[in-house]
Amino acid sequence: MSELENLQTSVETLLQECEQRLVTVEQKSQAKHRTTESQTVNQNATGKNRSKNRAANQAALEQLIEAYPQTFSRDNVRPLKIGIQEDLIADEKLARNRIKRALATYVRSIAYLKSVVEDVERVDLKGEACGKVTAGEAEHAAGRLKDIRDQRRERQQEERRQERESRQKQKEDRMNRKLEALLNKGGR
Repeated sequence: MSELENLQTSVETLLQECEQRLVTVEQKSQAKHRTTESQTVNQNATGKNRSKNRAANQAALEQLIEAYPQTFSRDNVRPLKIGIQEDLIADEKLARNRIKRALATYVRSIAYLKSVVEDVERVDLKGEACGKVTAGEAEHAAGRLKDIRDQRRERQQEERRQERESRQKQKEDRMNRKLEALLNKGGR
């Protein structure tokens, strides 16, 4: 066999290998794309509901702040009286479901959790002191803050991982296009 024939055989073998790799990569890409599409649809639906709920919660909180400015504030967040929900319901300035939404939003906020420190005065509907935060309550709030920070850190790590995967996929796509161009060039 001549050197030219050997070279031609080697090129044909390499081309077949490239074609097999391309087919494998395309199959993986298509499978991943189908999975990603269904995840995106689900995330979009969930995201829309979450946005609607968040907007409704914020609107309810605004009503609560307007109705009781001496107690509720975005700037001067203080721990609330234990059982303040019953006081709000009895006062009848807001609907029960709005009160529940607003309170849940308020007491889960980072600012509120940071305000729950041992021996700090709690406030009632008139903004007057009524009771103090216990060590257990302060510890619970600190634990919730830690959980929020941990979840945020995990979310950021996941975003970075997805970004790396995206860059890797782009790199593979570029390589596949180059291989395909070589295959098309060699086939002529």
